Amino acid sequence: MSAATVEPREKLYEGKAKIVYATNRPDVVIQYFKDDATAFNALKRGTIVGKGVVNNHVSATMFQRLERAGVATHYLATLSDREMACRKLDIIKIETIVRNVVAGSLAKRTGLPEGAPIKRPIVELYYKSDPLGDPMINEDHVRMLGLATPAEIGWCRRAALKINAILRPYLRRRSLLLVDFKLEFGRHGRRLYLGDEISPDTCRLWDARTKERLDKDRFRRDLGGVEDAYQEVYRRVVGGKPSAA
Repeated sequence: MSAATVEPREKLYEGKAKIVYATNRPDVVIQYFKDDATAFNALKRGTIVGKGVVNNHVSATMFQRLERAGVATHYLATLSDREMACRKLDIIKIETIVRNVVAGSLAKRTGLPEGAPIKRPIVELYYKSDPLGDPMINEDHVRMLGLATPAEIGWCRRAALKINAILRPYLRRRSLLLVDFKLEFGRHGRRLYLGDEISPDTCRLWDARTKERLDKDRFRRDLGGVEDAYQEVYRRVVGGKPSAA
């Protein structure tokens, strides 16, 4: 698939980090990656220059790696520095979080120190609802809210752990520690696919040796060097330097 075969049409949705456009093909959409940055359920807003370019290319690289390992994703093609052609999914309104190291809200909820390793990866479910602040839920809540069937939730959990098992060593070879990450899944026809993105926006990535944070926590916590961190992830995962598009 190329840019010549996919023509953008009307805007379907604009979120905090991306814009989704319909195309001339009813089963294909275009994701446009923005530089806008938000944190704490959009209470903090800003701009990370070049973020959209980094996230688009890093996500494409991750999706391609997962596809080669047998994980079905919505990724179809990279159309430009900020645009990705994707299967049109009916997104399940659940964020699936996989945690390998204690950080962020898990540290606050458990009292464990950030950086403490987790022997077996933890899978958490969150209700994808901006008005409610994306609260944590369990499988009983999923059933009560009618968000997904038990079979779908089981599939999502298995897929999340498989993705983790693929990406942890892949990133470790690039001196990146995959601390935790968010996944979204959706339906297309009779199948489930991984959707959204996999990037420094949706993953906690630390330098494997120094434990320096190379992800959106630098924006959340006002640590500085945000653009440099994103570009370093690009260099290690994609190779080279991102364009200034």
